[in-house]
Amino acid sequence: MSSPYSVLKIRDFRLFIQARFCVTLATQIQATAVGWQIYQITKDPLSLGLIGLAEALPSIMVSLYAGHVADIIKRKKIILAMLSVLLICSLSLLFFVLPQGANMLMYGEYPIYCVIFISGIGRGFLTPALFSFMPQLIQRNQYQNAITWNSMLWEVASIGGPALGGLLIFNLKITYLFDAFLMVLGLILASMVGDKPLPTGTNELNVAEKIKSGLKFVFQNKIILGALSLDLFAVLFGGATSLLPIFATDILNVGEFGFGLLRAAPCLGALLMALYLAHRPIQKRAGIILLCAVGGFGFCMILFALSKIFLISIFLLFLSGGFDCISVIIRSTLLQTLTPENMKGRVSAVNNIFIGSSNEIGAFESGLVARYLGVISSVVVGGFLTIVVVTITAWRAPSLRKLKNVH
Repeated sequence: MSSPYSVLKIRDFRLFIQARFCVTLATQIQATAVGWQIYQITKDPLSLGLIGLAEALPSIMVSLYAGHVADIIKRKKIILAMLSVLLICSLSLLFFVLPQGANMLMYGEYPIYCVIFISGIGRGFLTPALFSFMPQLIQRNQYQNAITWNSMLWEVASIGGPALGGLLIFNLKITYLFDAFLMVLGLILASMVGDKPLPTGTNELNVAEKIKSGLKFVFQNKIILGALSLDLFAVLFGGATSLLPIFATDILNVGEFGFGLLRAAPCLGALLMALYLAHRPIQKRAGIILLCAVGGFGFCMILFALSKIFLISIFLLFLSGGFDCISVIIRSTLLQTLTPENMKGRVSAVNNIFIGSSNEIGAFESGLVARYLGVISSVVVGGFLTIVVVTITAWRAPSLRKLKNVH
């Protein structure tokens, strides 16, 4: 078996994951600050869900075309352009909390939603470019190892981001300034990655045919479709992250720092799981492991909603992150190994619609249900529906259930 550190010897891959680390850390700090800021303005659970909706809708709208663009334009060029857009969004949020821009929030949180909408467009183009650029930096037999390290650094950033955000949100000027600084650093690191040529194109004549071929590939591949569907509904129903400001403020009464710890706990669980999988990659019964991981995630969400003890809540979120990491690595490896190089942008765009944007749509669903059923009921119902989805998928997708490995 090859060394678990072999992929880290590749300079371009190291620069790539370092750039993603900085950008992820920045976006996590930003998400923590925005969620806290908007809830302090509105005191309305639905307003937290609207943050997700404001980002998801533009991302969904551009995703399919963005996937096509990632297959016809050099991916590094797209990455640099979209990171520049995200930097502008970070600077805009900083401007709103400076004396010169404070009057922009005189009539409420709507300017913040506008910035998040623009960042959603940027993310819609960035995601397929990143997904399809990474395999150009490594060998095919290094996919799972690369995805594991990429996920690991993402989790480290996702731990540090909420924790730093929780520590810094007493001063939003410092928070958004640090966010912008990290975006600049990520942009610089990404610019240092070597440029790569595009793979040979497919034979479709126009944009519509190219997009259609990407959709057709996903929907005809039962293993990919099953894995995407499983995560889609699990993320849509099972997440409680968008409601954590309410748990921290009104249920567990732990304040800003406790909120940061709640946000960081799932990421810590995912980090430790990623470290384990880097040294002990999944070699068999991948389908069963995937189903059990998503079911375990839903079960953790139910228990978290019912917990009134802060340390138990932290532990349950920690476990949920470990289960989620297993799902992410299996699904991402399947997508990379089963998708042809010249279709990776389009297939990633479909994945972004299924999974990436479902995080934000799930946040909106959680906020909406929380307004009418209550916060605790919202998370319990979501966790229960996640387990129902796992049961149905195990029954209706035998090819996924019988999947042995992801290589």
